Amino acid sequence: MNLNSPAKKHLLSKEMEQYFLDVDRSWKFNMRFFKEAFKSPFHLKEIINQCFEVGYKSLALITVTGFITGIVFTKQSRPSLEDFGAQSWLPSLIGIAIIKALGPLVTALICAGKVGSSIGAELGSMKVTEQIEAMEVSAINPFKYLVGTRVIATTITIPILALYCSAVALTGSFINIYMEESTSFISFAQNTFKTLTFIDLFSAVGKSIVFGYTIGIVGCYKGFHAIQGTRGVGKAANQAVVLAMFLIFVEEIIIVQIANWIRLY
Repeated sequence: MNLNSPAKKHLLSKEMEQYFLDVDRSWKFNMRFFKEAFKSPFHLKEIINQCFEVGYKSLALITVTGFITGIVFTKQSRPSLEDFGAQSWLPSLIGIAIIKALGPLVTALICAGKVGSSIGAELGSMKVTEQIEAMEVSAINPFKYLVGTRVIATTITIPILALYCSAVALTGSFINIYMEESTSFISFAQNTFKTLTFIDLFSAVGKSIVFGYTIGIVGCYKGFHAIQGTRGVGKAANQAVVLAMFLIFVEEIIIVQIANWIRLY
């Protein structure tokens, strides 16, 4: 097809129009969440249930992944430091890398794949089978009950999982260092945390909160607007994972840059 043909121009115009409509709809979806989040009823029982779904059921995968990450990162970093005679800096390097970056990022990516897809598929299935419309008929606010509870749960739980993942990764790193160099735990802990500042810890927790909100709101948005029957459910789950991971990397870059600016000034 000729790129300058009227049909091609019309197709591009429709795609651009759809893109801006999606941006507008997603913005309104976010604003509606903040509007509904501070109104009663708060559905605390459902929030606790969703925290269990997000947190406890992700714990085993977070534990294994965090432990392996700590061991592998330590083994990969040691030869490079040995070349410069700076092997004693290994615990400090590990502490900075895991607490500031790897812990929150690994947790967010795992939860984006596991939790984001689950939320997108669950709400998508409810959407295409008209269960959401049935809730509206029953005088229940489906947005507050389905979206609000899930987004709050991911925003609360993922920072806790990120701290847990960092602790497990540091444990794996310590085991590796102890087996190689017989370093005591007290010495390892002192060297690990001596280079970290309050800004580092604050940015790690802050980015985990942002990641948790992103995973929850993206999964709910894609599921809440699923179309095309059962095919749309799979599409919503897939798009929730891809978009959440993309936004997580973008937010990581932005938050790191903001933290560096704060550190300088």
